[in-house]
Amino acid sequence: MIKKILIANRGEVAVRIIRACKELDIKSVAVHSNVDHESMHVQLADESICIGPHKAQDSYLNIPSLISAFEISGADAIHPGYGFLSENYEFAKILKEHEIKFIGPSPELIKKMGDKIEAKRIAKDLGLPTIEGSEKGISKIEDAIEISNKIGYPVLIKAAGGGGGKGMRIVDKESDLLENLQMAKNEAKKFFGNDEVFIEKYFKNPRHIEVQILSDGKDNTVHLGERDCTIQRRHQKVIEETPSPVLSENQRNELLTTCVKAISKLGYEGAGTLEFIYEDGKFYFLEMNTRLQVEHPVTEVVTGVDIVKRQIEIASTGELSLKQENIKFNGHAIECRINAEDYLKNFQPSSGIVQIYHQPSGPGTRVDGCLFQGVKVQPYYDSLIAKLICYGKDRDSAVTRLKRALDEFVINGIESTINLHKKILRHEDFLQSRYDVNWLANSKILDQ
Repeated sequence: MIKKILIANRGEVAVRIIRACKELDIKSVAVHSNVDHESMHVQLADESICIGPHKAQDSYLNIPSLISAFEISGADAIHPGYGFLSENYEFAKILKEHEIKFIGPSPELIKKMGDKIEAKRIAKDLGLPTIEGSEKGISKIEDAIEISNKIGYPVLIKAAGGGGGKGMRIVDKESDLLENLQMAKNEAKKFFGNDEVFIEKYFKNPRHIEVQILSDGKDNTVHLGERDCTIQRRHQKVIEETPSPVLSENQRNELLTTCVKAISKLGYEGAGTLEFIYEDGKFYFLEMNTRLQVEHPVTEVVTGVDIVKRQIEIASTGELSLKQENIKFNGHAIECRINAEDYLKNFQPSSGIVQIYHQPSGPGTRVDGCLFQGVKVQPYYDSLIAKLICYGKDRDSAVTRLKRALDEFVINGIESTINLHKKILRHEDFLQSRYDVNWLANSKILDQ
C-alpha cells in the first residue's frame, strides 16, 4: 500500500494531488526549484525538497534530481501530474528499472501512444475511427506530394512525437508543401527532439471531443463520459465542458462504448483520455493522453468520481474497484482555464506579485489553483494559474453560475484571462453552441 507520494510537478496540479493525498491519509512530498520555495504546493505538502535552479530542465525536468529527492524522502511512488515528465517514456522507463512505482501506465504504452503515427496504427487496430493520412513518417517531398494529392488539400503536417500545436502546419496547395514540411520538421526537432512528421487530412470546422477512461489493465475498464474542448486558441484548450452540447445520446453511447472496448483490448492501466475530431456527425481519433488531463475537474463534478484518488488506487492495489454500473452522470459542468496572460497583447505572459486575490465560492463553484495574496507568479513556467469550474442542473444554469463566479474572481498585480472568459460566455455563438476549434481566432473577441 502506498503511504507516501512524491509529486514530480508544481503549481495547481501539484496542489490538486496533495489534496487527494491528504484525503487518503497519504503523506505528500513536494519538489521545487529555488524560486518556488514559497509556492502553495510547497506549503501544503508534508515535506518539500529543492531539486535545482529555476530553469525547468535543471529542476522539474531533471530526472536524476527527482530520483534523488525520491530516495531522500523515503516515498513509495511518484505522481507526475501533467506536463513536464508526465508522458516522458524515458522517465517512466528509468523509474521502472529502479523499481520505483510510477502512478501512470507502463513506459511501453507511454511510448507507443506518445508517437502519433504508432498511436494511429494502434487505434485503427483497436477499432477506433481514424483520420485519412500517411501511415508512416514523411521525410521526402515526393512522398509528401503523393499522400497530399491522394487525400486532397488542405492537409495538416504534424510532429509525430509532439502536441500542443508545435510542429504543426496547415497546407492549402502543393506549392506551399515544401516550405511547410521543412518548418514542421524543424519545429518538431526543436521541441521534441524528433523531426519525424506525418500528414493527415485537415478538417476546416471540427469540434474537439475527448473521452475519459479509467482502467486497471486487467478486466475492468470504465468511462467517465466525454468532454467538449472545442474552444481553443492555437490548439491550446481554453474552455472545457461535459457533456458535449452537440452530441445525441446515440452518438455519445456509441463513442463511449467503442472507447471502453478499445482500452480493454489495449491492456491500459490508470487514467487516460482518448481525443477525437468531430465533424459532420463523425468521429476521428486524434491522440491518446496517457495521464491526468488539465480539464479533469468537469468530469469529477458530474460523476462524483475523484480521478486522482482512482489513479492512486490502481497504482497501489493493481485494481479498480469502481464499476460502470455505479457511475451516475448528473448535470452539466464547464471549466475556464485562468492563465497569467494579457489576451489583448497576443496573450503575452504576465508575472509578478499578486497584490489582491479573491476567488469565487458558493453553490456549484470550484476553483483549482495555486494563488494567494502576496505570492509571486514566476515567468519561467506554464501560465496556467487557476481553473474555475461551475456545475448546474443543465448547461444554461452552469453558464449562468460561471458568469457570476467570473464576476467574483479578482486577481490584481498580474494580468489574467478572466475578462476574456467573461466575453466568451456572453457571446451568442457560445450560448447557442455554434462554434468550432477555429472560432475564437476568427471571432472579434480578441480585438476588443
